[in-house]
Amino acid sequence: MKIVIIGGGVSGIVCAINSKNDNNEVIVLERNNEPLKKLLMTGNGRCNYYNEDLSLDNYHSNNKEVIEKIFTKDNLDSVLSFYDDLGIIPKIKNGYYYPNSNQAITIKNALLDEIENKNINIITNALVSDIKIDNNKFIVKYNNKEIICDKVVVSTGSCSYPKTGSDGIGYKLLNKYHTIIKPLPALVPLVTNNKLIKELSGVRTDAYLELFEDGEFISKEEGELQITDYGISGICTFNLSSYVSRGLDNNKKEVIKINFVPFIKTLISPWLDNYSKKHKNKNISKLLEGFLNYKIVNIILKESNINKNKYYEELSKEEKIKLINTLRHFKVEIIDTKGFDNSQVVSGGIKLDEVNPNTLESNNINNLYIIGELLDIDGICGGYNLINAVLTGILSGKDIYND
Repeated sequence: MKIVIIGGGVSGIVCAINSKNDNNEVIVLERNNEPLKKLLMTGNGRCNYYNEDLSLDNYHSNNKEVIEKIFTKDNLDSVLSFYDDLGIIPKIKNGYYYPNSNQAITIKNALLDEIENKNINIITNALVSDIKIDNNKFIVKYNNKEIICDKVVVSTGSCSYPKTGSDGIGYKLLNKYHTIIKPLPALVPLVTNNKLIKELSGVRTDAYLELFEDGEFISKEEGELQITDYGISGICTFNLSSYVSRGLDNNKKEVIKINFVPFIKTLISPWLDNYSKKHKNKNISKLLEGFLNYKIVNIILKESNINKNKYYEELSKEEKIKLINTLRHFKVEIIDTKGFDNSQVVSGGIKLDEVNPNTLESNNINNLYIIGELLDIDGICGGYNLINAVLTGILSGKDIYND
């Protein structure tokens, strides 16, 4: 058989490695001047490729039933086995897997070594413009050329980080064969209209975030919050962004409540009473600066309408209640995301009930496979999207190999 894989990202390269046998000719068409460009950006260049926490709650999709069929224990074990076969030695930190070198290029080089060992042909600078079917054969058009083949794997990525080559071409190639759930930015910074929080630009702080949609609680995250001139960022923000993108697209009101004192695990009122008694000589501003960034203190006091020169014991009961509520439930309305240019993945994609969860072959078109980010699967931060790319590459590749 002749197999054409459109897209030389992780899912496409993994599929190529797993599908190659003595009877198969495998050709990878990569639009960039080299494959695996996006891989080098994962995990801030360190490549977080796996996670011990394999709960399916770490994934978003409009079809969780198919997710359960794809991400089985045996399938997930095959991902680790694949890395082991590549010779990757893991460095495990808090359940997160990185190559022991702490460099994404280690994994890139290992994958490309396998490509070379198996004599798989990668054609770079190849922009695919169409996929046609004629007499049970596929005609793949690229750069004013054509390849006639038996099977096609579409692994072009989504439309996140288009500068890496993922500009949504896969959706255009597949929309005549498949239903596409509208792609929206995910793992992306969020934009707010809160003028106060914009005064905190540049601040990084541990925080606990709660997302509410039209007043209804949706989800929560804890971690380092990064505050910018446009809104909020950081991993805890990214992990809520898939919900926010979908909600905004459906004209929902998206509000995030920020708890600036997540380290206070007890009731905050007695904690503050005790803390203030130990530091009676400090006004409320200096008191709060003992555990908060001074910029956050200024905003908290502004929002609470409390004079910064007052002392804690001078505050009225109502002022104390307002202060505590602002510290733990600072409201930020989200009005937009920073878009595909700044998103690591997308929410949405090819409907999962239109692919076979065991092989990723299309249920609509025989011998057409759809893998990786093109599918309606997006994970939170922590290696989950790379797991999806590798796993779908393995499942599709093995099915082609055994056909």
